[in-house]
Amino acid sequence: MSSFVDSAQLHAKGGDGGAGCVSFRREAHVAKGGPDGGDGGKGGDVWLVTDNNQASLLGFRDHPFRRATDGQHGTSKRQHGSGGKDTTVIVPVGTVVFSQDGEQLVDLSGPGDRWLAAEGGLGGAGNARFLSNQRRAPAFAEQGEVGQERWYNLELKLQADVALIGFPNVGKSTLISRVSAARPKIADYPFTTLVPNLGVVRVGARSGRPSDATEFVMADIPGLIEGAAVGRGLGHDFLRHVERARVLCVLLDLSELAPLGPQEQLDILLRELGDYQADLLERPRVVVGSKGDVAAYEMDGVATISSVTGAGIDQLVSTLAQLVVKVRLEEAEQLEHSVVVHKPLPDEITVERQGESGWLVGGRPALRAVRFQDLTDDEALAEIVRRLRALGVDRILTRAGVRDGDVVNVGPLSFEWWRDEVGAGLDRGDHHRATRRERLARHGRLNLGDDDGDA
Repeated sequence: MSSFVDSAQLHAKGGDGGAGCVSFRREAHVAKGGPDGGDGGKGGDVWLVTDNNQASLLGFRDHPFRRATDGQHGTSKRQHGSGGKDTTVIVPVGTVVFSQDGEQLVDLSGPGDRWLAAEGGLGGAGNARFLSNQRRAPAFAEQGEVGQERWYNLELKLQADVALIGFPNVGKSTLISRVSAARPKIADYPFTTLVPNLGVVRVGARSGRPSDATEFVMADIPGLIEGAAVGRGLGHDFLRHVERARVLCVLLDLSELAPLGPQEQLDILLRELGDYQADLLERPRVVVGSKGDVAAYEMDGVATISSVTGAGIDQLVSTLAQLVVKVRLEEAEQLEHSVVVHKPLPDEITVERQGESGWLVGGRPALRAVRFQDLTDDEALAEIVRRLRALGVDRILTRAGVRDGDVVNVGPLSFEWWRDEVGAGLDRGDHHRATRRERLARHGRLNLGDDDGDA
């Protein structure tokens, strides 16, 4: 089984927030102690962090699940729950994260880049947080928020200095085994290489001064065929590893067993590279004829090598090293990479119509506004109304076309939309209180509109 994996899935789960506590001070000689419930702790986050020491996505193949720990619940005497611990997930440099729908979310192209994959839920506020001059004994607290839970597709794009490009069985694996310590599988049939192989090539170390040596990473990309740019064979899986290569080395089969002549091979390979990503044709490249020891073709202006006899190898490696050094210097002048922290944009409030008279309010801010442990408590409902109004949910619903009598759903809360000139956010009448609470258990009757009827 290969130890190199360049695509995998990740299931990230942020820790749940701890619940706030409902508690009242109880001490000797204190007749009416105030609320002293503590807050719940925040759940831990799941972060993706790139590291040059990580080479593939092998660790996700059989174990895609990564979860942060939950926050602890608040307790009495205003003791807050401890926060959950973050989970750091190490991924290779060059990891690209996609949603399940195929949308690219982030490209972690530099060492130390961080991306928030799943945010932990906020801890709930204890009842001590809701003490005010008008609310002397709040008997409600917030529920902890559920941590985010997401599935992602991960893809790795290798960041090699030199990428070997060519048809299957052209001799790429033999070449990389000749110039580096890499030992890929070598055989005399096409598609022997099914995953990229990396090798470190050192040039100039023979002088006895290792500091004068130039090292670069060479990638043996599995063989391309005509139609690779549109996914034929495993074209897309192979071509994405070429995207970040600094220099391209195109190998052409000169033997009599080659399926096409060298010029036809070159035309097809360049066309496939251009169709996949146009700027690949602008990269520095070296075109070289392979299998020179059994060559049946010649091509003007193209050097010939033999990985078997070693002919032309030193000159090719020296040319590649010079190009790599040149490109590295140009990149250093243009940009010095710094650690980048990627965070998702804040969630917006959304409103969707459900049937003829139903509405669904979504978005994390709206869901946070209704996360109370007891949705039948009058004071808790009053706080919900205040929060939703502060978020502008009443205006958003009015613009969307909500009418009196429509049922609005926000997370676990379902209520009937209405407004009149007397209402002040809740039906505060003292009569039929028990009946009203039974109705709230099904769907409440909240007034989010202004008292004068304007939204």
